[in-house]
Amino acid sequence: MPGRGGPQGVFVGQFKANHLADRLESAAKARQATVARFRARPGADDPAVLARQSARRAIIQAREIRETERAMARLAAEAQREAEALAELERQEAELARQAAEKAERQAALAAEQKAARDARFAARKARARR
Repeated sequence: MPGRGGPQGVFVGQFKANHLADRLESAAKARQATVARFRARPGADDPAVLARQSARRAIIQAREIRETERAMARLAAEAQREAEALAELERQEAELARQAAEKAERQAALAAEQKAARDARFAARKARARR
């Protein structure tokens, strides 16, 4: 495959002879650039660094306040749900008590009616027997 970079198509100008001295020089330049970047950084007492730190602290405090507010809102909502559930339970218990009282009244009224009917039959029987 000529011209495609295969074994037959290798051009001499394609490769750069990378000698040891060149590699050492580029490594030294990289180290110097890293040291220069490190030295160019502002110190811990620099006003810009202090301003960034105070801004970060403010952000962290605001985040903690929001988290606390969310937790308190969640607890308040949970307490509200529990109160509503308790009120519903009390309402159901009151309804059951009312229904039981109504049932007892109906049974008492039925028993009174049955007794009155029995007494009336008994009185009628006695009246018939006296004649």
